Amino acid sequence: MSDVEDFSGKSGRNETREEQLDRNWAELLQELRVLQTGVQILAGFLLTLPFQQRFKELDQFQVTLYLVNVVIAALTTAFILLPVSVHRRLFRQRLKEMLVSSADTITKLALAGVGMLSVGTAALVFDVTAGRSAGLTAGGILLAVLLVLLIYVPLRLNRRARGR
Repeated sequence: MSDVEDFSGKSGRNETREEQLDRNWAELLQELRVLQTGVQILAGFLLTLPFQQRFKELDQFQVTLYLVNVVIAALTTAFILLPVSVHRRLFRQRLKEMLVSSADTITKLALAGVGMLSVGTAALVFDVTAGRSAGLTAGGILLAVLLVLLIYVPLRLNRRARGR
């Protein structure tokens, strides 16, 4: 578990293991709330597109990209809701460590979904408004930027923190 604290009790805080798990759970839920807002905005945007006049003018590639984005939005929403569902099933079974650990993994998957949805939506908008090569270029550049921001930067910061 890289993002969730080590449960060995060496968090540098004066808290019990249960308090640490409770805090980690609360932090994960807050992160999921932030993700949920972003996904809702993008999904809402996508859901309005078929009702626009120009939607009928989309070519097959654009319609396919649109539908892929809708599927990614739905799956990402499911990943964001999954920790709450798991919590309901594990509630009062003294499995908080498993809950926090699985929610950490699920949150990483939701982050990947948000990244893919952002790339796909930007590619679609650029493709429709500025042409295919602009759409592919925008999608590729955004993908590269998101890989750096969502994967490389956290890994680098983690490495630096462990080096201290």
